[in-house]
Parts: sequence; structure tokens; C-alpha cells
Amino acid sequence: MHKFDVAVVGTGPGGYVAAIRCAQLGLSVAVVEDDRPGGVCLNWGCIPTKALLRNAEVVSLLGRAAEFGIRLAGFEANYAEAVQRSRRVADGRAKGVEFLFRKNKIALFPGRGVLRAPRVVEVAGPGGTETLAARAVILATGSGPKSLPGVAIDETTVISSNGAVRNERLPKSIIVIGAGAVGVEFADIYAAYGVQVTLLEALPRIVPIEDDEVSKELARAFRRRGIEMKTGVTVTAVKPGGPGAVVETDGGALEAEQVLMAVGRAAKVTGLGLEAAGVALERGFVKVSPRMETSVPGVYAIGDVAGPPLLAHKAMAEGVVAAEAIAGRDPRPLEYANVPSCTYCRPQIASIGLTEGKARENGREVTVGKFPFTASGKAVALGETEGFVKVVADKATGEILGAHIVGHEATELIHEFALGRTLEATLEEIVHTIHAHPTMSEAALEAVLGALGQAIHL
Repeated sequence: MHKFDVAVVGTGPGGYVAAIRCAQLGLSVAVVEDDRPGGVCLNWGCIPTKALLRNAEVVSLLGRAAEFGIRLAGFEANYAEAVQRSRRVADGRAKGVEFLFRKNKIALFPGRGVLRAPRVVEVAGPGGTETLAARAVILATGSGPKSLPGVAIDETTVISSNGAVRNERLPKSIIVIGAGAVGVEFADIYAAYGVQVTLLEALPRIVPIEDDEVSKELARAFRRRGIEMKTGVTVTAVKPGGPGAVVETDGGALEAEQVLMAVGRAAKVTGLGLEAAGVALERGFVKVSPRMETSVPGVYAIGDVAGPPLLAHKAMAEGVVAAEAIAGRDPRPLEYANVPSCTYCRPQIASIGLTEGKARENGREVTVGKFPFTASGKAVALGETEGFVKVVADKATGEILGAHIVGHEATELIHEFALGRTLEATLEEIVHTIHAHPTMSEAALEAVLGALGQAIHL
């Protein structure tokens, strides 16, 4: 029996951040991990996919070299080497998390953790079984890829995102089922390397949670790159056949060498001993309070296992809340409406708050400003003119209700609006914030000016 103040089960972004914050607050901490430190995000998700996307961006830039007065006799884009690079990036980050554990005197227990009592974790590891007794337990077990009913993911013909980041062999053709963030990111990667990509989405448009205009802009960009998209399509079966697989839909059958299942993720709640410990679930996720505490006192849950949005940065923020609650502090609860959503395909997408449609559905009288990157001097100089910045605000008060960006480095640009919403800034306050010229960020200012009827460069 090992005794600690806190035992954290899972070391993804939520788990390792929670562990480090607990240690900073003077608590003794153990972490349990049955894979590698860093969880899915660092090892099989966020980080390796961003490395692959960067490779795809470089391939695309080389293909456009003539635009910049550079003549190439030809180049070879080796996808296997791109995957190998992404693995090196992920491996380095995993070692970095291990270093942070050592630095903060956090004990790492390799193996699978199960609750045997509300504050007792049994760890089945390579060296046998060990038991951790803690004053508080944080569940940070994350999520795994989902599939459609009756469709098995074999990571050969039907693959998940986890398998996609490890597969060094490019298919000649692929059908991506699901056009959310995961689906469009991999569609981007494969298309850059010449794979024939077909993107299927059951809802009426791709990236359906984003603003309608953003979805249309991405669809236009993908169409120009030869990515075929079919929306409003229901997949009824996936079977072996043709060059590899046949995808049957309500609109007919499609064939491809490989199928990528990108229909969402499910919380990892089975086999954790939750029922025996009395931890309540809600819609497949662990039910938590604003302090991230479950129905069982002393047991906390954070990240994907605690419910949507299933985002690494949301998990990190929840980890801090849980750690500070355990340490006896009074943490500020998360404002989930202020969690940015980011998609890293080209062009990138980033958003926060309400879409224009949702704001109007909620009965708000809104003013909208939109500034295209074609009118941005910096974007033109970079050769990155796809997309726009769009801001949705309350017409009477200037309150920023939402911001939506599609274009080059959108995921970096969104934080002006994230900070603005946290500080309850108005359109006028953004206007009085001087933006450097020439920058991509100026587009945010111009969109705000547009919402006020004061657009300068449009």
C-alpha cells in the first residue's frame, strides 16, 4: 500500500497538468498510466497530427513555389518519413512529461488503474499489482475513437485516427467518414500527398459545429484541392470489397482502398470500477460538479471522461480546477462558453462563443463584422489569402457574442477574442487596442470595425 495525497489515473493533458498543479500546491502525488505519459493527445492525437499537418503544409508550399519566384525541378514527398518525424516529435514530448514528473517529485506507476474503493486505486502493472491509497483521486482516463454500429476498426482497412498517425503506408484512395475536426484534418493531410479523398458527413455541411459561413469557406478550399465531399449522407455499412472497402450509403456505394472512421470519441469509463465505487455517469460521461468532483466525495474527473467539449485545453483547465479544489482553494469554475474550438486543416478554423445563427436563435439582436484576408496586406504578402475573420456582437451593448476565423494561423489569432470575452470587452475596447501593422491580427480589428460600421480597409 502506497499512500499519497492525490492519485491521478491517466496522464493526458488533463491528468499531467492536474498532477503538476497538485504538486505545486504542496500535495504528494502519484500518477497511473497504462500507455505512455502524455495520453492520447500527446502520443496519438494532437501533437503527432499537427506534425503531419505541418509536413502537408510544406508539401503544399513546395507545390506553389513558382508563386514566390522559386523554380523547382521536382521534389519527393516521402510520407513514411513524415510519419517517422511525427513519432519523434511525440516521443520527445512524452519524455518531457516524464521529466516534469521527476522535477515535481510525482511518482509514476505504469499500469492500468482501477478504483477498488472511493479513494483506493489498484494498479495492474508490468511488475505486478500495487495499491495506492489517497485523500483524493482524479480520473483523467480520456476517450477513444468511436465507430459506426456493426463496423469494426481493424487499423488496416478500416482505421481510426490512432492508427492513421502510425501508418507509414499511404493508400491510393480513402473515404473519411465524419467531417468534424479529425476528419477534415486527415483529409487535408492525405490530399496533400496525392491521395484521392472522399469526405462523408451525415449533417448538411462539413465542420457542422462551426459558423455556416466558415463551413462554406472550408468546403470551397477543399473543393479547389480536389477533395470530394458528400454531406447529408448516412453510412449504412462498410464491407470488404473493391480496392479494399465498400462503403454503402443511402445515396449509393463508394469504394476506396482504406476507410478512416472519424465519427467521434467515447469516454473511457469501462473497467475503472466506477459502478462499484458509486461514481455516477450521465450520457456516457462521468457526472461532475463545477469543482470537478464526482458524485463520490474525494473522487474527481476531468477532461474527455468528464464530458464535452473533448479538447485538450479544456482538460488542462479542468485539471487546475480539480487540483485547487483538492488543495482547499476556491477555484474559479470554467466558463465553457469561452473554450476556443480549433481545427488545424488548411485553411485553419478557430472559433469561440456563439455562431451568428445560434445568436439569432437565442433572440439576440446582433451586429456582424467580417473582414476577408484578401484585403489584408500581410496575408497577401504571405500568399495566404483564403478565409476571413467574423465577429458577432450584441447590437445594443457591443458585447462580443462570438468570433469565427478561417484562414492562415486562425488557431493563433482566436485568443484576442478569448481574452476579450474573459474580460467582458466590447467592440469599442477592441477598436481602441492598437494592432501592429502589417499583421494577420489586424483582420480582427477590421472585423470589429466592420461590426461598428467603421470599416477602413474594405
